[in-house]
Amino acid sequence: MAGQISQRFIDDLLARTDIVEVVSERVQLKKSGRNHSGLCPFHQENSPSFTVSQDKQFYHCFGCSAHGNALRFLMEYDNLRFPEAVEALASRAGMQVEREGGDDPGAKQRQQKREEGVNLLELASGFFRERLALGQGQEARAYLERRGLSQDVIRDFGIGYAEDNWESLKRFLLDKGIGEPVQVEYGLLVHREETGRTYDRFRDRVMFPIRDWKGRTIAFGGRVLGDAKPKYLNSPETPVFHKGRELYGLYEARQANRQLSRLLVVEGYMDVVALAQFGVRNACATLGTALTSDHLQRLFRLVDEVVFCFDGDNAGRQAARRSLQTALPSMIDGRQVRFLFLPDGEDPDTLIRQEGREAFEDRVTCASPLSEFLFEQAAEGRDLKQVEGRERFVTAVLEALKHLPEGVLKSLLLKELSTRSGIESSHFSDWLATHAASEARRTSRQGQPPASGSEDAGYAALMIDAAEDDAPSGVPASVDNGNNRARQRGLPASRAGAATLSLSLPARILHLLLHEPGLAEGLPQTLDWCPETVPDGPLCRSVVQLLRAGRYRSPQVLLAHFHGTPEGERLNALARRELEIPREVRASELDNWVRHLERESERLSPVEEYRQLLEKSRQPGALSAEEKQRLRELIGKLAT
Repeated sequence: MAGQISQRFIDDLLARTDIVEVVSERVQLKKSGRNHSGLCPFHQENSPSFTVSQDKQFYHCFGCSAHGNALRFLMEYDNLRFPEAVEALASRAGMQVEREGGDDPGAKQRQQKREEGVNLLELASGFFRERLALGQGQEARAYLERRGLSQDVIRDFGIGYAEDNWESLKRFLLDKGIGEPVQVEYGLLVHREETGRTYDRFRDRVMFPIRDWKGRTIAFGGRVLGDAKPKYLNSPETPVFHKGRELYGLYEARQANRQLSRLLVVEGYMDVVALAQFGVRNACATLGTALTSDHLQRLFRLVDEVVFCFDGDNAGRQAARRSLQTALPSMIDGRQVRFLFLPDGEDPDTLIRQEGREAFEDRVTCASPLSEFLFEQAAEGRDLKQVEGRERFVTAVLEALKHLPEGVLKSLLLKELSTRSGIESSHFSDWLATHAASEARRTSRQGQPPASGSEDAGYAALMIDAAEDDAPSGVPASVDNGNNRARQRGLPASRAGAATLSLSLPARILHLLLHEPGLAEGLPQTLDWCPETVPDGPLCRSVVQLLRAGRYRSPQVLLAHFHGTPEGERLNALARRELEIPREVRASELDNWVRHLERESERLSPVEEYRQLLEKSRQPGALSAEEKQRLRELIGKLAT
């Protein structure tokens, strides 16, 4: 019989948990000073009396007196017993429950490994800071001085230096009793399977620690000093670091101003640090990935206004369109999103040095609101003086508004669309209602394309017409019922209801294998079931071959094999998604997907043709004029 759950483990679990994130997944919260408030989920009320404190990690309702920590909330809200609540919270944090006594001989080893993982990143951060101050860091100090960074900013952001040595950090951590496998697992060492050799991932780079909301180092970003590639390097995915959730500089912004009202999202960590040097202390940056819904939810837990800062070139416009698509489902009333485009050739660092803080902040204040950018994108490339141009403009806006939650903002946008088009807004409401009914009918039929989200047929038309662009793979564009999507592909619904985006079948298989590599042993001997012509097909075949070779039993090592490649980015995006399928049915789910692929590989249906063309459209300029026309024909055909 298993022993009791260790109190030490419970304390560690609560220390790694942000109660605001746990509660906001179930209750709509709004920032209110230093706390968050919302309608109490434990009794009926019309005005908010439910408060969640991020500082104290505690919730309290002034109406019914419900109160407690994250574990208590899960027990009350999800009707769980204490052990079940601990299991749920531990699964969410990527931890394995530790029990005292009982029949679990590996508990002590797991606890030791967990402590090593927590400690080694802070040790590494201190090591990098020391190297910056020593003789080895002279060139790095000169670089930071050229960038105009003061000692205060360097200290506040914990900037350090990784010396030009293959095993400097490795030896330091080994002397501290931290073994190589843990260093590999947490992204500090690179392991070469061919030779068995390990060496420091970061060498001759200015190091920027990436911190969680409590200020603990969870990863690193490194800027090279010489000509090595890549110029910027981030830690890989680890048990404590997921690029699609974290934002560089968010902790430092909160430390600088506990009453944040606006956050500025820029491209990289040097932009964040340079802005801080000039007194702009409310900037943060994504970490080599496109904006995700997780990013947005984290931002909106702190502030009600988010400003995205982009380069003014074509790439910046494309990134802005993706961010618009991702932001729409999150735009409940009271939230604001703005888009700031910089002059050609400028970034926040260079611009604020030229203009100064006041002029730069004026630009931020005058950034285009989401509504204006939405109308601008819908009108791009269309002659609104012609009936056909106005028709496509109206259709594009309505397709986008399908993703917007019901509320005042959506009503105002429909009214503004009426003013700009000269069409009564009641027609738009009828169109949206008719379309919603049509979508409901479509979700009940198998073999149809997704009804909403990043692959939505209508929204794809807007993206194709605007710039042949769509949300990148792995980036949620809207919240949808995953069971509907599973049914649409002829798959078992299982536990897919929590999914927020649709994946190709090979991507689903990759996602499962990343979490449980041993399942590859049950796959058919040949790879004929996985066509190379379908999205993610070639990558799926490569991963299966590697797993069969018996060299990659750890997901971290498998990801390291593809590090620095587009395939690696795709796998990282899949790895950071939670796996909702219970362990006992994973093998059968995998078998169902393989059988479905085998059937589909025998014929190319209109649905598969649609998916392939849509996947290809994600690459700018990839679609020919004939392929674009064919995609529009398929959209019209499948929508009927």
